[in-house]
Amino acid sequence: MFLSKRVQAIKPSPTLAIDAKAKALRQQGIDVISFGTGEPDFDTPCNIKEAAITAINEGYTKYCPVAGSPELKKAVIDKLKRDNNLDYTPSEVIVSCGAKHSLYNLFQTIINDEDEIIIAAPYWVSYTDMVILAGGKPVIINTDDKSNFKMTPKSVEKVITRKTKAIIINSPSNPTGSMYSREELQAITEICLKRKMLIISDDIYEKLVYDGTKFMSAASVSPEVKEITVVVNGVSKAFSMTGWRIGYAAGNKEIIAGMSKIQSQSTSNPTSISLKAAVEALNGKQDAVEMMRTEFEKRRNYIVERLNKIDGISCIKPNGAFYVFPNVSALMGKNLGGKIINNDMELADYLLEKAKIAVVPGSSFGAEGYIRLSYAASITMIEEGMNRLESAIKS
Repeated sequence: MFLSKRVQAIKPSPTLAIDAKAKALRQQGIDVISFGTGEPDFDTPCNIKEAAITAINEGYTKYCPVAGSPELKKAVIDKLKRDNNLDYTPSEVIVSCGAKHSLYNLFQTIINDEDEIIIAAPYWVSYTDMVILAGGKPVIINTDDKSNFKMTPKSVEKVITRKTKAIIINSPSNPTGSMYSREELQAITEICLKRKMLIISDDIYEKLVYDGTKFMSAASVSPEVKEITVVVNGVSKAFSMTGWRIGYAAGNKEIIAGMSKIQSQSTSNPTSISLKAAVEALNGKQDAVEMMRTEFEKRRNYIVERLNKIDGISCIKPNGAFYVFPNVSALMGKNLGGKIINNDMELADYLLEKAKIAVVPGSSFGAEGYIRLSYAASITMIEEGMNRLESAIKS
C-alpha cells in the first residue's frame, strides 16, 4: 500500500461528490436539478471580469509575493476597517487560493499532534478533515434545529480540555444559515479569553444576510477578542467568484507568517490575474452584491415556505448564506415509492433516483436526520425542484 495514513483517514468532500454525480447524470441527458452545490448561480460582475482582462492585457501574469500583492492586501485591510471596524497591518494579512486554502494553511500552522479544535455540528464538511490532516482532533458540539443550530456557552465549557487549541465560529453557517448575535458572540468569546483559546472566525457568508439582520464578526466583539481571533473570508460567495480562488485571513502576525511559510512550500502565490480581479471586487461598486443578496432572500422565503408544506419535513428560516437545512427525521422508517427509508443517506439516494433532484444528506455535516439544499438556483428551478420533492414524498 503506497497511500499514507493521513490520506486514508479522510474522505472526499461529499458536497463536491454529489455535485459531480448530478453533472454526470446531466451529461447522460437526464434532467437532474441540483440543490447540492455551494456556489452562486450568478455570473461574476462585469467590472471584476474587466479588471482581470486588463491585467492579462497589461502582462500581469508573473509570480507575485507569496502572501498576496500589496494592492490586494491594502484592499482587504480597507474592507475589514470599513465593514467590520477592524484594524490590521499588511503583516497581519495573507491572501490564499480561496478561503478553504486559508483555513488549511491556518490548521497546518497552529495544530500540534492531538490538539483539539472545537467545531459545532452541523459543520462545513471540510473542517473536520482539515483538522485531522494537520494531526489534530475535532471535538464536536452537537446542535439541532431547536437551538437554531448554535453553540451555547454551556456547551462550549463542557468540551474544553487542557488540549483545546481553538474554536471555529462559522456565522452565517454552512450548512444551516444560522447566525450568532452580538450577545451570543460576547458570551462565547468571553470563555475563549478566559481559557486562552484561539478563535477562528469563518466569515465567508458575511454579505449574504437577510431580514435586516446585521452581521458581526467574532473579532469585532472587543480589542481583546480581536487579538486571539483569526478572521477568514474571501470573494467566492459575495461576488460569485468561486472559480477565481481568492480567500484571505487576518490575525496575529506570527500566525500569518507561519501560514505564509506553509503557502510558500505548496501553492506559492495565488493567481496573479485573480488578485487584480479581487482588488476590483473589494474596492469597486457593490451594486451586484446587493442584487444577489436580495434575490437570495426571495428564494429563501419561497423554498422555506414550500418545504414546510410537505408532510414529514420541517424547516427553520435561516438568517444568512444560501442553504436550508430541513429536518427530515419524520420520514425515517417510512415507505417511499415502495422502499423503506432508514436514514438521510438513503433519502438522498431515493430523491436522486426517483425525483431527479440532488440534495446532500445531513450526516455529511455531522447531523443525521436532515438534508441540505442550496437555493443558489433560479426561482423557476427551485419551484420545479420543490414540485418533484413533494411528489416523491407523497408517493
